[in-house]
Amino acid sequence: MGEPLPDVATIAESIWHDRGRGRYPEAWAGRLTLEVAYAVQLALLDRYVAGGERQAGWKVGLTARAIQEQVGIHEPVFGFLLESGALPSGSTLPRERLVSPAVENELCLTIGRTLAGPGVTLDMARAAVSAVAPALEVVERRGDAAADVPLSIADNCQQRAFVVGPAAGPSPATADPGAATVEIYVDGRFSERASGREVMGTPLASVAWLADRLARYGRRLEAGMRVMSGSFTRQYPIERAGTEIEARFAPYGSVRARFA
Repeated sequence: MGEPLPDVATIAESIWHDRGRGRYPEAWAGRLTLEVAYAVQLALLDRYVAGGERQAGWKVGLTARAIQEQVGIHEPVFGFLLESGALPSGSTLPRERLVSPAVENELCLTIGRTLAGPGVTLDMARAAVSAVAPALEVVERRGDAAADVPLSIADNCQQRAFVVGPAAGPSPATADPGAATVEIYVDGRFSERASGREVMGTPLASVAWLADRLARYGRRLEAGMRVMSGSFTRQYPIERAGTEIEARFAPYGSVRARFA
């Protein structure tokens, strides 16, 4: 049998110092379980908040089959969003300051009233979501997520920033975001088209899944939080400076980001 793991606080302290130095926490590769990984991630969130950061909400990842196949993981995961990572549509990000960056196209759903699991249904999620906006998540492909899912979760599921356009579309009470479509343009050229059905059938299912999973850790979706639904398509690696990504969501509008 392997050496027993230290407690969650000790692991979180180690990863916290690695993050401060811009290092991936390789010391924990192959050593964490899923439950320990989530506990460590939440301990890191608490450290950010204690240090003056504000939590913006949560992200759900690996919800579409295309991205599951791309990274070799076949269940959703969650991470946290910080207000310092929230950017408006049209923002320019410095590629050289990012670690192997990529972009995912998602809907950003605002929680209008607190939603707590377990037992959250789609109808409960629909009633809790007050607004839907077009969004892009900027991720950093630190380490090998497919090779070590728990370590990626502990490291907050590759999350770096999220770019959000205006919430100008219909509310879930009048239109299912699962019926939305997105068209992806890279440097002005059409790349692909996908449906919101790719996200667990509907992005509302991401919200319900997240509320249920958070309940295991004594947490809930608080009113005002934002939830990144999970990507409609595969990740788009940003391989050179000057790249611009635009996602046109019908009926929710467009969002774009440029990498300098």
